[in-house]
Amino acid sequence: MTSLSVSTPPATLAHLERLSDQRGIVEHAYLAEPRSDASYCTDDAGRLLALVAHMHDHRYARHLAVIAVNFLERAYRGDASFLLRHDERERWSDEVSDDATGRALLGLAHAAAYAPWPGVQRRSLALFTRAVNFRSDHLRAAAYATLASAVLLQEIPDHEGARLALEESPDFVVTTDNVEVAWLWPEARLSYANALLPLAHLARANALQDHSKAADALAALEWLCGVEMLEDHFSFTPVDGRGPRDHQARFDQQPIEAWAMTEACVFAYEYTRDATWLERARLAGSWFLAANDVGVLVYDPVSGGGYDGLEATGVNLNQGAESTLSFVATMRELHALESSHVTPRSAEETVSLQATSRKASSR
Repeated sequence: MTSLSVSTPPATLAHLERLSDQRGIVEHAYLAEPRSDASYCTDDAGRLLALVAHMHDHRYARHLAVIAVNFLERAYRGDASFLLRHDERERWSDEVSDDATGRALLGLAHAAAYAPWPGVQRRSLALFTRAVNFRSDHLRAAAYATLASAVLLQEIPDHEGARLALEESPDFVVTTDNVEVAWLWPEARLSYANALLPLAHLARANALQDHSKAADALAALEWLCGVEMLEDHFSFTPVDGRGPRDHQARFDQQPIEAWAMTEACVFAYEYTRDATWLERARLAGSWFLAANDVGVLVYDPVSGGGYDGLEATGVNLNQGAESTLSFVATMRELHALESSHVTPRSAEETVSLQATSRKASSR
């Protein structure tokens, strides 16, 4: 496994500011220009709020945070759910989205926990508290909501709604007695943001101090890395998914996969202090930097935007909200790794974790 072969580009908010106006962040772009006929999506507002809560020293951060929290307050329907989007005339669709609700909660949790602006922090915590009773049968929506509660409890450990949400959340990875199982995944096919599932499982286990469940999450993430690795780089699951019999190097691959994998591996590294996860995180992030099936950059060095996908012949040159959020968030993770000094676990902690992992893998 190799580390980054090129320097990590800066994580900037310039293109996200370009995509945003007083109504929200525009969902789609034509090249680097926001499309005038594009809609504004709750998913992207949640992602934006989470990102800028951690980039508060950057230009545009407070402005974008206010835009995002304003949007989420307008999108909230009042019954622990959020409307999905509105158009350029601010006409809301009637569609309620579980995935959007989960992502909204995650953005609100990050802002409530980490935003330095009192107004944004207060409003985010208030809206999170109103919506934290959200529950979903959709696995990724539940995973986003679970991750949100785990994030909030790191800074506000007495939040009863968040703790109850974690205690009631489902499992997101396979726990099996059959150690020979070939498809170690809770779904028949991989689909999108796949690393989110072991990440949510691990974050919940960490928050509740359940080391057995943590071992299950780490095993699932390691399995996913194996499935999505091709030689010395990640070859992520394409938009139409991947099943047990599908071959690798398929297209189109989406930036959100690299972001989810980087974030999950960073969390695994922080939990285990195992440098293998650090290398995997760097390699997942370097997918944007040409360590991919085509060997091309998946971002625009001029605008700072992320390209909308990796195709068999190159990239989709449009630079929409999800792709740019994925790129910027991933570069922020990589820069944080470069500047971090993580203290290794003590010998006693390492022995205990290894024993728990062996016990989980032998069930």
